[in-house]
Amino acid sequence: MEKHSPKIDEYIEKSQDFAKPILDYIRETVHEFCPDAEETMKWSFPHFIYKGKNLCAMASFKQHCTFGFWLEKEMKTMHEITQDIEKSSMFSLGKITKVEDLPPKPQLKKAIKEAMDLTDMGVTMKKAAPSKTEIEIPDYFQKALNENKKVLEIFQKASPSFRKEYIMWITEAKAETTQNKRMQQALEWISEGKGRNWKYEKK
Repeated sequence: MEKHSPKIDEYIEKSQDFAKPILDYIRETVHEFCPDAEETMKWSFPHFIYKGKNLCAMASFKQHCTFGFWLEKEMKTMHEITQDIEKSSMFSLGKITKVEDLPPKPQLKKAIKEAMDLTDMGVTMKKAAPSKTEIEIPDYFQKALNENKKVLEIFQKASPSFRKEYIMWITEAKAETTQNKRMQQALEWISEGKGRNWKYEKK
C-alpha cells in the first residue's frame, strides 16, 4: 500500500471537473493531519487506511462528491458536524458540490484526529453497521431500473449485499460499452431473482 496511490490519481483524473478540486482537497487534508495514512481503492472508491484499518473514504458521482469516516457513529466530532446535514446513502457528509460544502479545516482536523485516536484504541465499526451501509446507485442504472417495474421491485426488496454486488460490478467497468453490457445482463438476472454471483452459489 502506498501513501499516494497512482490509482487514486487516475480516479480523480477521471472524475467530473467540478469534483477534482474537492477530491484533491480532501486527499491533501487527510494526509496533512494523518501523515501515516495510506491510499487504496476498495469497492471502486478511494479509501484512506491508517494502521491497517479503514479511516475514511471519498467518492465522486456525476453531480456530487461524498466523504465520510468509517467510525462516524463513534465520533463526537461527526455528530456535531452532521447534525444539520442531509446525509447521502453512502457517506456522512452529504452531497458535496464544491469545497465550501465541506466542514472548515479545523473541524476536519478534529474529525481526522478523533478517527485516528479511536483506531489507536482498537475501536471498530459495529457489526450491524455494514448491513445498513448502502452504495449509491448511479443515475444511469437507476434510470434503467425505473424503466422496468418488476426489476425495480425485486432490486429494492433484495438485501443490501445483493444490490451492492451489482452496483460494484457495473461501476467497475471502465469502458461505456462494457458498462452497458453488464447493466443489461444485470437487469436480466435481477428479473429472475438471481444474485450477481448466482452461478457460484451452492444449490
